[in-house]
Amino acid sequence: MEYIKDFKWEKGIKVKDLVRSYQNLGYQSIELNKASNVIVKMKKDNAKIFLTYTSNMVTSGLRGFFAQLIKLGMVDVIVTTVGGIEEDIMRAHGEKFSIGQFSDDDVELHEKGINRIGNILLKNESYMHLEDLMVGILDKIYKKQKRWAVSDFLKEIGLMLDDEDSILFQAAKYDVPIFCPAITDGGFGFHLYMFQQKHKDFVIDVVRDFGNILFVTDYDEKKGIIALGGSVSKHHAILSTLLNGGADYAVFMTTAHETDGSMSGATTKEAKSWGKVKCESDVATAIGDVTINFPLAMINALEQLDEEGLLKPRKQQEQEHKSLEEMKSNAKS
Repeated sequence: MEYIKDFKWEKGIKVKDLVRSYQNLGYQSIELNKASNVIVKMKKDNAKIFLTYTSNMVTSGLRGFFAQLIKLGMVDVIVTTVGGIEEDIMRAHGEKFSIGQFSDDDVELHEKGINRIGNILLKNESYMHLEDLMVGILDKIYKKQKRWAVSDFLKEIGLMLDDEDSILFQAAKYDVPIFCPAITDGGFGFHLYMFQQKHKDFVIDVVRDFGNILFVTDYDEKKGIIALGGSVSKHHAILSTLLNGGADYAVFMTTAHETDGSMSGATTKEAKSWGKVKCESDVATAIGDVTINFPLAMINALEQLDEEGLLKPRKQQEQEHKSLEEMKSNAKS
């Protein structure tokens, strides 16, 4: 039996020691520590890791952290909403988002051409610059091919970027598919619509991409889900695992609660009733702001994996795989 222990600050305390102390602190601290441990387990078990997040998390500084996780080999599949695509492209082209306040006068902001997302502010000019960029991007993509599955389309955009902190850039570089089933739910959708008015044979195929996410894994492969927030991004990933036998590991982080019956508030426990998460799976649901909870849980996991020599960036993994293949080839000859 575990017992509550008093938490005390120590000079020079590390993130892993802080999060480990959460297991005896109580309430959501215990769930956060559990979530971190599940992330470690899914990586150690060589599970294919799905990372899902809503666009507001890309608006925040988590954008660069997500890109880093791709580089570190902690993410194999991404599912997101279209705002996360738009704002990643904006930031990759030098746009800056400023910090405001939740109490800002929204009418005054509107008159100044400023949009508020919580306490983060985006100028209308940033979206106007995105529109200019999209004209050139879509022209190049159209010349290569007329019909695209969404994930292939997003990879092509990623290949056009040059920003180490860009999710699209890192995903394209390391062949991590990005799925965005609601690709038209934003300004991005308007740009696609307007382009299609001039090029009737241009198609972004969401149905074809549904097949892509189904075949990104299989029934026998171990599968892990880290769902940050809710929305279509969370459901699209767990639906794909449902059709492949269910997830073996799942971590949900959200500010929503299960009592409203929403996808955002749906817990890992509830997911078991659908078969989206296997009955015997290792799971955790941590309630709280993802900008606080996720860095703590993930950094603790990264430090544990690094201590055990299990944190290998994709470049190192590729080199080891290449060396192994060469050894096999030499042995045969």
